[in-house]
Amino acid sequence: MDKNRIMVVHGPNLNLLGKREQNLYGNDTLDDIHHELDKVAKRLSIELAFFQSNHEGEIIDFIHRGMTISAGLVINPGGLTHTSVCLRDAIKAVTIPAVEVHLSNIYAREEFRHHSLISPVCIGVIAGFGMMGYLYGLEALMFWLKQH
Repeated sequence: MDKNRIMVVHGPNLNLLGKREQNLYGNDTLDDIHHELDKVAKRLSIELAFFQSNHEGEIIDFIHRGMTISAGLVINPGGLTHTSVCLRDAIKAVTIPAVEVHLSNIYAREEFRHHSLISPVCIGVIAGFGMMGYLYGLEALMFWLKQH
């Protein structure tokens, strides 16, 4: 496992950031988020492995591959947050620390979004801060890794 590599995973529809529902998700694109995360990674002397897919199985496969080469995971599961037992099981199975991130405050939205199947297998959850949530999530994960 590479203690200086962190996976950053984006779930379904996050490839449309900057175009879809800007009132909820803001104007930042996935490339904008990656650019800002790369700045933090450089400061922390770590490498990031980015991945986005609209397909649950591809996300699970990526997480499985990362198990032996990554120290942790920052994940925005998108809509899979509320539905995917398989994704939850994958995160639990790889036994690396994960931080769940959401651009919007899922608890201030529709009732069905208030429950996350992913949260119980993560070390923490950050929601409602837009792009900054990813940056906070990465910082929090790295702090946690130094403590454990």
